[in-house]
Amino acid sequence: MYVAGLRKAAHETVAGLPREFWWLWTSTLVNRLGAFVATFMALYLTLDRGYSASYAGLVVALHGLGGVISSLGAGVMTDRLGRRPTMLIAQLSTAVSVAVLGFMVHPGAIAGVAFVVGMASNASRPAVQAMMADIVRPEDRVRAFSLNYWAINLGFAVSSAAAGFIAEYSYLAGFVGEAVMTLVCAVVVFLKVPESRPEAVPLAAGTRAPDDVRLSTVLRDGRFMGVVGLSFLVALIFQQGYVGLPVAMGTDGLSSSDFGTAIAVNGVLIVALQIPVTRFIQHRDPRRLLIISSVVAGYGFGLTAFAGSVGVYALTVCVWTIAEIVNAPTQTGIVVQLSPAHGRGRYQGMYTMSWSAAALVAPLMSGFVIDHYGADWLWGTCAVLGTVAAGGYWLLMRNLPDPVTAGSAPVGAGSAPVTATATPDAVGAASAPSGRPAAEQASAERFLAEQPLAEPKV
Repeated sequence: MYVAGLRKAAHETVAGLPREFWWLWTSTLVNRLGAFVATFMALYLTLDRGYSASYAGLVVALHGLGGVISSLGAGVMTDRLGRRPTMLIAQLSTAVSVAVLGFMVHPGAIAGVAFVVGMASNASRPAVQAMMADIVRPEDRVRAFSLNYWAINLGFAVSSAAAGFIAEYSYLAGFVGEAVMTLVCAVVVFLKVPESRPEAVPLAAGTRAPDDVRLSTVLRDGRFMGVVGLSFLVALIFQQGYVGLPVAMGTDGLSSSDFGTAIAVNGVLIVALQIPVTRFIQHRDPRRLLIISSVVAGYGFGLTAFAGSVGVYALTVCVWTIAEIVNAPTQTGIVVQLSPAHGRGRYQGMYTMSWSAAALVAPLMSGFVIDHYGADWLWGTCAVLGTVAAGGYWLLMRNLPDPVTAGSAPVGAGSAPVTATATPDAVGAASAPSGRPAAEQASAERFLAEQPLAEPKV
């Protein structure tokens, strides 16, 4: 009886989604299975190349800056060139730049190529999210985004474990392996994923198309930009799991393996709970889900102020991971709901930029607060940010239309015609003087340099 119930639940979770979505899902999984740079960049630079933690922080910041810049450019490309060409360009560029990075020796060359890798690896995200919105029915989008998020975390969990063994043998093998997996991802997109961008409707000469969406249009969309700002606040909170948490655990005398044990709970819970939680939330009010998840995220990190052992740290990770499971697909669905079909690339690019910017700012924020005021103030700040974000969602989401009636129909379900395609996608903490003893600060810096590079999960 229990097995039959599980089979029914699994069938209902995956049923009704178009074949194109599953090929896109497969490309996402393959891409994340090959993730190496995001996991072991800091270790590679400090242990294998012998560079300082400060230099590793600079490279990580440049990698993040590349992602911030590419988000908007990739959004424009997604709308102008199409979803599929943008994904192919991004994936091929990522494969080449990651492979080149593995052979770089000069510090300036490493920093420059890392910046390019950050740009290329982030460029496919607006296109992937816009295509999913194109091909999936509005009532199924939260489920589709949840499944995609599940694939991201499953791939990341497997690749992190495998990359650890690969790194013991050769870091270069890891870079080359990621390049190969990214090429496989591009091949899947090229052979199996058709273009889904809606075609513009021809108008009379001298008449401006109603779907002429520019970046300035996105910036003038007050409600959407409010959501982007709130997304930035929420992302700042979640990023502390990868930049503030390891430093706090280090100052408590815990080791890198202790941090690995605590943060592994995040990946395990997402893989185990994302699908059943999605079944629970997919037909519930997204406004309420965003408010609740923001509060739980903020106070989940706030509870870290009371942690002192690996077990308690792991319990706090459980709390904010539940918020992450609910928030990520719900927030992506709201972004799609607020985006016109013909401007999804630009809107998704702006949303992706909020996470990329948070990944860039979060290490600086955590380093400054911990160095000057202590870790407890950082966790208190997270609680405040979660409260502010919840209040912001409550204000912005009032009078929001129903997602099914407001969202445009997917491609192939009565929507605007689409273009036919016959051809078969821690580090860097501030170093200002503080009141902590020099030995304690040096120990924290060494601990931080050993942690993986945080990458936005969008």
